[in-house]
Amino acid sequence: MEAYDVLLNRRSIRKYTEQSVAPEILEKILKAGLAAPSAKNMQPWEFIVVTDREMLDKLSEVRPFWKMLKQAPLAIVTLADLRLYEGDKLGMYVQDCSAATENMLLAAEALGLGGVWLGLYPREEPIRDVRALLSIPEESMPISVISIGYPAEQRPAHGEDLSMAKVHYEKY
Repeated sequence: MEAYDVLLNRRSIRKYTEQSVAPEILEKILKAGLAAPSAKNMQPWEFIVVTDREMLDKLSEVRPFWKMLKQAPLAIVTLADLRLYEGDKLGMYVQDCSAATENMLLAAEALGLGGVWLGLYPREEPIRDVRALLSIPEESMPISVISIGYPAEQRPAHGEDLSMAKVHYEKY
């Protein structure tokens, strides 16, 4: 699939088949996350891959709209290593980890999988819950969770007819 097509075709997929994701496919998705751009090339991200069915079920309870994790074969939690930002009041870890998250979603699409970005940061209660479930230390900040699997639903592509009304040139 061409890169531009991947960008326009990627949709949030919340229903998955029972097919597991092969380790070599997962590795490609993770490498896409590791290849994301970051401010000052800090590369603050760390990833927790969750495939344990019991843990996926527990994660699905963290937020009401995370129920798709009950059928997903895997989830990836993106974390920021906050130690890299000590003394840096303008730490860009949220943007950096968001870029890594989007790269993984695009890689999943390109590899024939579907995924959905589950909002986590900056909500304190779900951050606390995810931190406790996955034994995440205080120096790492959970930023996002991605549910990934082979699609059991089809969603229409955004396509070329996206409205350009939100685009401004030179000034607002």
